[in-house]
Order: sequence, then C-alpha cells, then structure tokens
Amino acid sequence: MVQIPVTLPESLTFEQAIEQTQNLISARMNQEINAQQFAQGVQALVQSENGARGFFVTYLTLENDMADQPDEFLIQALESSPEIVSELLVKNLVMSTAMGITHRRNQDEVMAQGSDRVQRRTQGLMQRLNLPQIAHKAEELFRNAGGEPGQYSEFLDRWGYDAEQKQAIQRVLEPWMGG
Repeated sequence: MVQIPVTLPESLTFEQAIEQTQNLISARMNQEINAQQFAQGVQALVQSENGARGFFVTYLTLENDMADQPDEFLIQALESSPEIVSELLVKNLVMSTAMGITHRRNQDEVMAQGSDRVQRRTQGLMQRLNLPQIAHKAEELFRNAGGEPGQYSEFLDRWGYDAEQKQAIQRVLEPWMGG
C-alpha cells in the first residue's frame, strides 16, 4: 500500500490541498489504497478550510463517476469536521446552481453540465451527511438570497448573483428548510 503524505492542516495551502486530493484519488483509483485509507486522507484534509476547499473543488469536479457514490468511510470522514464541511457544501451548492445559469446564458452547455454535476454531487453529500449545520446554513442563505440581510449577504454580493440566480438558489436550498 502507498503511504500518502498529508501536510498538517494549519499550514496547508489551497494548492497543496488540491494536489493531495489528486494524489489520494489517483491512489484510490489505482487500488494502491483502500476506501478506509482514502477516507483517512480526506478526514485530515477537511480539518482546515483550505484542505476542505481543495478537496471539494477536486472531488466534486471529477470527470469519472467516483464522486457519484460516496461510501460510508467518506461520509464519516466529512462528518468529522461539521462546521467547515457544511459551510463549503452549502456554498458549493449555491455556486454550482448560479454558474449553471451563467454558462447556459453564455451558450456553453458543456460547462453548464459540469456545474449541474457538481450541484448533483453536492446535493447527494448534503443528503447523506448527518450534519444539522447544513440545514441552519441553508436556511440562512435562503433568507439572504431572498433579500433579508445576514451572514451570507456579502457572499451573494461578492459573486454578483442576479434575481434569476437568487431564485434558483432559493429553489435548490428549499429541501433543507425546516430541517
């Protein structure tokens, strides 16, 4: 079995996290590590925001179907860092939803389908994870997308989402309302 070196979470850069995630995925796909070892590497990554961001940007955009069927080891690894993971998943769901609209407006169906895949995979993870933080963050973002000021107002403004995108964001967050 191959040993995957993982940088300590505090000092991990976003770029290092992407590289480590790529190494983990490659080792897993080549059967150099098993599902439990893969999940241990992921668990180390998601302990920091940079690590989790690097993991999700790589994992959710995979061209193959590895990310379509996350196993229990991976779910448990993600649940080990509830605040960071829930925050990033809710934001990934929102961003992929809005970007799908942007790509379709630009008549780039290939990119739009990539955004749809990230959205679908993110929804799947959110549904599988037993994290109450997901519903709390989704509810807040839902309210902010509807015009109520709050925690995610700056995030929505920074990305410049328009009325159509904010309506789509609210629709995609609706399943987590009242959770």
